[in-house]
Amino acid sequence: MNTTTFDRSPVRQAFNPMVAVGNLMAASLLAVIASSAHASATYNPPIEMTKTGIEYMSGGTTPDEAKLMKVVEPRWPASFEFDAKGQGPVPTGTPVKVTVRDAGNGAVVLNDVTAGGPYMVARLDPGRYQVTATRDGQSVSRDIEVGRYTTAHAVFDWNGGTGVASSR
Repeated sequence: MNTTTFDRSPVRQAFNPMVAVGNLMAASLLAVIASSAHASATYNPPIEMTKTGIEYMSGGTTPDEAKLMKVVEPRWPASFEFDAKGQGPVPTGTPVKVTVRDAGNGAVVLNDVTAGGPYMVARLDPGRYQVTATRDGQSVSRDIEVGRYTTAHAVFDWNGGTGVASSR
């Protein structure tokens, strides 16, 4: 009868620098993937729609959200920025109500919509509009024109208790 005996002692492998480098690269790749997954977790403000079918989005209450709003701004026909002059963007928790009317027929396109931060974008059809932004009881109006291939941007400044609008 033949019996085979196996050696059960642990096998020692020689140090292989290529394996060590490969393990280090794999760990680095996992770290990059994990950090990019965290970066992509930035909150995206919801796109809202009015009863008349106009889409809008507002936000910018955090630095990441403000960056996002500035990135998407050129992709929307109209954008609005609300600024407390000398203080930068309107502070979080200070509601700004926005109403947009068609300048030609006076029809309300956005009716008393509350901005969820210092930036707002709206998908308006080409045309002329009057935009009114109200903060702390002070209303500021601005006329804008959205072209077929051009966008409109209006900055609303509230300066020391006096509503002053400016446009860039």
